[in-house]
Amino acid sequence: MEFETWWLLGIPVLFALGWIAARVDIRQLVSESRSLPLGYFKGLNFLLNEQPDKAIDAFIEIVKLDPETVEMHFALGNLFRRRGETERAIRVHQNLLARPDLAQEHAVHARYELGQDYLKAGLLDRAEETFNQLADTQYGTQARRAVLEIYQREKEWTRAIDAARALQEAGAGSRQKEIAQFYCELAQDALVHTHPEAAREMLDRALAEDRNSVRATILSGDACLAQGDTEGALLLWRRVEQQSVPHVALVAQRLMDGYRAVGRPQEGVNLLKAYLAEASSIDLLEVVFKAVLELDGVDAANHLVSDELRRTPTLLGLDKLLEARLMYAQPEYRTELSTVKTLVHGYAQKLARYQCSHCGFKARQFYWHCPGCSQWETYPPRRSEELNVMN
Repeated sequence: MEFETWWLLGIPVLFALGWIAARVDIRQLVSESRSLPLGYFKGLNFLLNEQPDKAIDAFIEIVKLDPETVEMHFALGNLFRRRGETERAIRVHQNLLARPDLAQEHAVHARYELGQDYLKAGLLDRAEETFNQLADTQYGTQARRAVLEIYQREKEWTRAIDAARALQEAGAGSRQKEIAQFYCELAQDALVHTHPEAAREMLDRALAEDRNSVRATILSGDACLAQGDTEGALLLWRRVEQQSVPHVALVAQRLMDGYRAVGRPQEGVNLLKAYLAEASSIDLLEVVFKAVLELDGVDAANHLVSDELRRTPTLLGLDKLLEARLMYAQPEYRTELSTVKTLVHGYAQKLARYQCSHCGFKARQFYWHCPGCSQWETYPPRRSEELNVMN
């Protein structure tokens, strides 16, 4: 390929074209930035500096000057909602929806944001109605999730089951564990109102959804006991071991009471000791300790706690050991030992919390449904101190 002289002329031409293109882009950028209100940059700066109050004031000024700024309305409404000013957020989004010239995509977005406002304000009926209007839009999945949350808040478990199934059918992932929990809620309500047969029906449905549902198995045993079948209840509660060994601690007291009721307490103690050897737990130790103390005496109870403390050293275990030692301590040492026990017990109670694995919310009692984040089955059946020792 031979060199052509005119190629040298092409180089400055290409350079000139590039320079012109750059100038055009810069002018366009400057023009667009000048078209934005000064308040927009002020508001953005306040947001970046975590000053939402001043950001809201700046955005309000923009909306006053140019009521057509749809995106600014959305930003303002979201800021109001985040600050807890739900009434103002509702007004902003309602005003948007009232505009006859609002584009369809913006109208759908505004309706979704309005539903979120109602939900935050606790106006659940209005929120449900608003979200149901979005079922066939691009916000359909988010709206169905919100409706499911509403039914859970209202404890409308039958409707929650339908909503969860609708989410599954929409391709939003499996909801079988949640559906099983909703059936468990219905079953628990039936047990409270002394309808064990209805409870058993709900629990069968729960296990059909999630055969590994520990809660459904436990409640099935409760329903069986309510019908007067203690042996059947014991068989059901023992199935928990096959589903999740750590969860055995949740049925330990039920098992011990059941074996006492059928006249075989020693069999119950032996079973729980085997569970304790397989899965250490302070709650399980508590039940076994009391049973051994009752059946075998103070020395056996003391040995049990000493062995468990050596295997799993925790402050909660030490508290239980001191309780055992106090029972046969010499009178001259009892006062000092009691003082130590009181101090240890005080600190142990601070550690005796169940902790949600999703949000970290701590509670004195075990929950299937976290009060902090509303997630299901996020509480391990062990206390937080035990989990720290194991890790």
